[in-house]
Amino acid sequence: MKRRPILIGIAGGTGSGKTLVARTLVERLGSDRVAVMEQDSYYKANWELPFEERAKVNYDHPDAFDHDLLLDHVRKLLKGEGVDMPVYDYVQHARCRERAVRVENHLCVLLEGILVLHDPVLRRKMDIKVFVDTDADVRFIRRLRRDVKERGRSLDGVIEQYETVVAPMHLQFAEPTKRFADIIIPQGGQNLVAIDLLQTKIASLLKD
Repeated sequence: MKRRPILIGIAGGTGSGKTLVARTLVERLGSDRVAVMEQDSYYKANWELPFEERAKVNYDHPDAFDHDLLLDHVRKLLKGEGVDMPVYDYVQHARCRERAVRVENHLCVLLEGILVLHDPVLRRKMDIKVFVDTDADVRFIRRLRRDVKERGRSLDGVIEQYETVVAPMHLQFAEPTKRFADIIIPQGGQNLVAIDLLQTKIASLLKD
């Protein structure tokens, strides 16, 4: 590759719609040019912990992530190298031992996750920083549906986790990173005007 790939960080609270924003951009700009990295894939492996202990980990705290591995993979992608992105098992609360997703070099890399704007080292590598801002009640409902349907969680368990961990951690760690964003997208993936503008900007950078 003749030029350094573009790195775009897409942050936002749980259920904000940041994944939908990233997927929409890939569909519009082309998967041959744009790759997606999910911060969730870089939760610590936690293989040494029994299941009961893994279930108690605060996954909305910065310490839950393997920052060194994520940063190493970002650096390699920005050099035009491919990486094996981990796969995280939300049911087992652990990284899959023998599975990974190969991410090859692309012109643009979208890094999405609740705390991608929290690490200053990572932020400095980003060409565009985005925060997807969605009302708390909407985010809660989306998380509730997802965790019950896709991750095998109980209704009461999701509610308790949201009240005791997710909401406080959002206010302490995720929400403050909004001030680092170059672009704030209200209403998440439903805000087609904002996505159009972001798409136009990315397309412009890809032409430079």
